[in-house]
Amino acid sequence: MFGKRREDKINMMKQNTVMRILVISIASFIMALNINTFVNTGGLLPGGASGLTLLIQESARTFLGINLSYTLINLLINAVPVYIGFKYIGKRFTLLSCWVILLTGILADALPHYTITHDLLLVSVFGGLINGAAISMCLLMDATSGGTDFVAIYVSEKTGIDSFNIPLVLNACILTAAGLLFDWNKALYSIIFQFASTAAIRTLYHKYQQATLFIVTNRPKEVCETISNISNHGATILEGEGSYEHCERSIVYSVVSSSESGRVLTAIREADPKAFVNVIKTQRVIGRFYQRPAD
Repeated sequence: MFGKRREDKINMMKQNTVMRILVISIASFIMALNINTFVNTGGLLPGGASGLTLLIQESARTFLGINLSYTLINLLINAVPVYIGFKYIGKRFTLLSCWVILLTGILADALPHYTITHDLLLVSVFGGLINGAAISMCLLMDATSGGTDFVAIYVSEKTGIDSFNIPLVLNACILTAAGLLFDWNKALYSIIFQFASTAAIRTLYHKYQQATLFIVTNRPKEVCETISNISNHGATILEGEGSYEHCERSIVYSVVSSSESGRVLTAIREADPKAFVNVIKTQRVIGRFYQRPAD
């Protein structure tokens, strides 16, 4: 029996790994396609390692007359972030991220360039949204596109705060350099691109965001067990009185990750179909708050 359970667990892990590789490979293709369509059409810099890579490529082409490989530059730039990932975040997480970095670079070099529209505003907004959606696909599979995303995840793991605005600040430095060297118009449009990308990530990826739950229930112990089993978070039981019937009510208070709140709410409904639940967006949590570590 034990051997069968262990074999089932191994098979499930293998299936999960295959699914993760498939999804991040699709995300890599989308990022590379986005670079060769929207980004190159507008002459934009997508920020992070990709933006710095394109800036170096453009500088070498303009000032030295040399065409450098996107893959080679991107791998060199990501060396330090990958080290941070291996040491502080997780080995499997970093290996999958390395696959994203490598595959995106190869596809960006191999895929043809194609122009969808010459409108720089459309290029900036839709290119940024597509870039953010592709990065979110990687993050949901516990991987990243590399560069400043490693920094954001490392800070988020340490502080428990959603730190995906950090890349926006770091990218502003890259874009300032691009404006000084080339064209301020494209640098400013690149900021719009980066803002749209960050907005997409914050909309689609909620691991480092929290939700506060207030649950009025007659089954407080069952609700607390449900929250603990799904999210590994504790809860506090408060005693109250219903204002209409003047009968005793229990209020369960808990804070969970926003990415897990949907499953928690479904399970609470199963534990107590009559529970009244109020979900509030949490701005910040101070104290011990469990975050599932990257593998």
